[in-house]
Amino acid sequence: MTIRLHDTLTRALEPFTPRDPDRVGMYVCGPTVYDRAHVGNARPVVVFDVLFRLLRHVYGADHVVYVRNVTDVDDKINAAAKANGEPIRALTDRTLAQYHADMDALGALRPTHEPRATESIDGMIRIIERLIRAGNAYVAEGHVLFAVPSFPGYGQLSRRNRDEMIAGARVDVAPYKRDPADFVLWKPSPEDIPGWDSPWGRGRPGWHIECSAMSEATLGPVFDIHGGGIDLIFPHHENEIAQSVCAHGGLRTETHFARHWVHNGFVMVNGEKMSKSLGNFWTVRDLLDRGIPGEAIRLALLKTHYRQPLDLTDERIAEARADLDRFYGALRRNPAEGEGVIDPEFLAALEDDLNTPAAIDLHLKRQLGLVNDGRPGASAALVAMGGLLGLLQQPPEAWLKGGAAADGEIDALVAARVAARKARDFAAADRIRKELADQGIVLEDTAQGTLWRRAG
Repeated sequence: MTIRLHDTLTRALEPFTPRDPDRVGMYVCGPTVYDRAHVGNARPVVVFDVLFRLLRHVYGADHVVYVRNVTDVDDKINAAAKANGEPIRALTDRTLAQYHADMDALGALRPTHEPRATESIDGMIRIIERLIRAGNAYVAEGHVLFAVPSFPGYGQLSRRNRDEMIAGARVDVAPYKRDPADFVLWKPSPEDIPGWDSPWGRGRPGWHIECSAMSEATLGPVFDIHGGGIDLIFPHHENEIAQSVCAHGGLRTETHFARHWVHNGFVMVNGEKMSKSLGNFWTVRDLLDRGIPGEAIRLALLKTHYRQPLDLTDERIAEARADLDRFYGALRRNPAEGEGVIDPEFLAALEDDLNTPAAIDLHLKRQLGLVNDGRPGASAALVAMGGLLGLLQQPPEAWLKGGAAADGEIDALVAARVAARKARDFAAADRIRKELADQGIVLEDTAQGTLWRRAG
């Protein structure tokens, strides 16, 4: 079966056909590193990590190039560094390290390339120079602006009319603009914030030009998939298309930038938009510090189709955690051996526009039944299928015991209970079970002996 993806540009499911099957290219907009990543930031990381895994499975791990940029020059960064009284680079390095740690906890693979905006300034300047020469950009009062009317295709991705685009872009009213919709490619920098020498004076890039330069440097002027959150469709991705297409000759078929546009839906928390004033602004680190395993957060994110809005609640996370208890419990009782064979129907669900809810709730849970029935090869197949989702890749004991620091003490109590049962001292056995239950320890008496796990 061919992979099919919903293309934001055509508003239809489209067969995925890479330009070169030996080098499949995917670019996803990454973090602006000034603060902790929240669960809305985590959703595209998890979604496109699954797509990355699927592409690697279909085309081979060595034939897929995944690029996720880092925006480390931005007015929010400047303001945060000033408020903290620290150098900008110290803030961005620390925040990027925190981002990596949090996304690692969600089981996300690192991208093939992770370019930083501050290391890509020369490429941005070259693109801006090409746009000026082509008549698609102009210099005004130390700024360089993209002339939106020069690109007839502007608005095709977001399908907004001119008035909606001007309002939606929250464009600055400035006397040097030729058109209200024109957007900044380069702007002057005062001495107290980062700046780079350019043909137009010391300055810094606008946000949109960063991704055009970094995608071109890593994947070339035309590549296969451009991804991100739905909030980036306009103006960010609309502007990327305009500047990248115009920088490479306009509307010729062979220079249409990204061949597939894929966007994930919004995340709400407890039925409402995330807001610090409502107390529902969840960062990934907040959840991890509450003792919620990253794998449970990941599964909760994947149980809703990536294009649909996701309402993340404590109940959904608890449900995901309970599901993982069942999966890992079955794998502990029936350990995986050898290389697993992936169920074609499970793979077909992922190839059908990343239908992770169907892959999980229909096919992965059906495979769980086979594991519980002791079907030969079922456990290895479950682990292999989980691998395409970034799930079920740790030892069952590690999940079920939750990295408990006092494992030795718990093991000793379990052994004491086993001894009490053998001695038919059921009162003592019950007392030990209750003592463990009060610590959040669940016992399972199985044919392999008494096993324990931490309650979800």
